[in-house]
Formats: sequence, structure tokens, C-alpha cells
Amino acid sequence: MMKIRAAITGVNGFVPDEVLSNDDLAKIVDTSDEWITTRTGVKERRVLRQGASSDLASSAVQGLLKKTNTNPLDIELLIVATVTPDYLFPSTANIVCDKVGMINAWSFDLNAACSGFLYALSTAIQFIETGRYKKIIVVGADKMTSIVDYTDRTTCVLFGDAGGAILLEPNEEGLGVQDFILRCDGSGRELLVQPGGGSMNPASVETVENRMHYIRQEGKQVFKFAVTNMAEVSAEIMEKNKLKGEDIAWLVPHQANLRIIDATADRMGITKDKVMINIHKYGNTTAATLPLCLWDYEKQLKKGDNIILSAFGGGFTWGAVYLKWAYNS
Repeated sequence: MMKIRAAITGVNGFVPDEVLSNDDLAKIVDTSDEWITTRTGVKERRVLRQGASSDLASSAVQGLLKKTNTNPLDIELLIVATVTPDYLFPSTANIVCDKVGMINAWSFDLNAACSGFLYALSTAIQFIETGRYKKIIVVGADKMTSIVDYTDRTTCVLFGDAGGAILLEPNEEGLGVQDFILRCDGSGRELLVQPGGGSMNPASVETVENRMHYIRQEGKQVFKFAVTNMAEVSAEIMEKNKLKGEDIAWLVPHQANLRIIDATADRMGITKDKVMINIHKYGNTTAATLPLCLWDYEKQLKKGDNIILSAFGGGFTWGAVYLKWAYNS
């Protein structure tokens, strides 16, 4: 009997209707379309004016349940990866379960910044592989515009709002998640951080006046660390599983910066036509970027395709997942 693996059997994404273009940003901060595009690859991003991360997540999940003809009562576990929860508590995942009617599921949030979806996926597969659960939903959802400082051109140009969700089910054909490698390094915590709002710097007049509730990033140092580690962990998982560039159908990279994506593909020996890219449309949606890519490219995926998912995020956190795609769209 073949080992039970956790396979993605459905994917869905959700983006708000409102588009914030580079030209729009140039009207509120000292920047330009040329400046943003050449440095990041972002052309536009989506903005959720009304609502919270649970709304992005719920919309993605509702669409997923409909696409896969899945009864919400059959979902046993929901994990929501996010750095922009509706509240510090209760968890955004609890709220999503209530909004979608998944009353038989238990749920929790997971925060690993831009690597959150990989961390959540790697956590969820354990419950499938042990045989304990049959249907799990993993979500990446972030309302990044809620923590973006629109006076800081180094960060406000990068981020957008979105949600993405996948359904995980058991597979005995050898398809699904084959391996994963996850890493972290807390020494980088001050280089990419939201300083205010936690127990280190609780909300106060001072933290608000000092704009500590927004993202702060040391761009050059983060870029250097991300290029090195995202590329290396992607190459490492290939070497560990005896894969070469020609064996990989798709690289699904975190959509933080086009130059980081290119460096990762080069390190893996993968040509550009095998790399999922939608950063130009959505910007960096943090935990949502990976499922959003799978949703965008779903119709091009074939059963049995070797796929590498790779991400790097604040913390620092990074990692890679190797899976075999489980269905034809």
C-alpha cells in the first residue's frame, strides 16, 4: 500500500476590485511608475477599503468550496496564515469558520510573515498523512494596506490585499506534497518588522505618533538575505529529492520582488517560462502570494507536474515545498 500523502485538490483566490496603480501612488508619494517597475516588478496592486483579512479569506474559501463541490460541514481543520489578523484574538480562522459555516472544523492562525502559507501547508499535511483528517483548508490572506505607511515610498509601493485558499485531501497515487524544508533566523527581526502593537511596544499615543504600527524594512539588507536564502533552500530541496531543472514543471515563488524571483530560478536552473509570476498585477500580498499564483496558473497545471513552492519573509522565515500536482483542471 502506497503512503498516504496530502494533495491539493482545489485552489481558489480572491482579490478586491479596486486597483491602485503605480501612477496612482505617484500622486501621493514621491515615486513613479518607472522607479517602481524597475526595482520591484510591481505595476499595480489591489486594495480592500471596507472589511478585514477574514473577508478576503472567507471569499477565497467560499469560492473554493463551490469549485470543489465541498460541503462546509465536511471541513475538519482550517489554518489561516496571516500577519494582519482581524484582532490579536480571537483568531481570524475562527471568524472565517463562522462566516463560511464550517462549524465542524477547528481552526487557528499561523504567523510566519511571507512564508506563512508554506508553514501552514507543512503543518496541515501532518494531519492528512497520519490519517486523522480527510479534508483540510489552508488559507493565506492579508490586508497589507492596513499596515502600510503611504508616506514611505520604500514600502508602500510593494504591498496589496488578497486571499488564497487550497483544499487538502489524502492521496494514495504518490501525488501531493513530497517534501518540505523550513528555516528561520530571529536575528533579522529588526530588519523587517511592524514595531508597534505587540507586548514589546503596546499601543500608545507615542507608538501612533512615531508611526510604529506600520511596516518598517531595511530594504538592501532584506533583499540580500532573501536572494541568498530563498534561492538556496529551493536548490536544496531539489538536490535532496534528486531533481534537476528539467524535472521541474513550475516554480511557485513568493511574489516579493522580481529580481529575487529571477535569482531563485537561476539558482535552480529553471527557465523563465516555468516560473509563476503575477507580482505585476497584485504586488506582494504576503501569505496570499503562493495560493494566488496557483489560482492564476491552475488551468496550465497537469496531473503529476513537479512543483516547487518557495518563500522568504520577515522574522526571518523561509522555506520550500516540493509537491506533485494531483489533478487536471
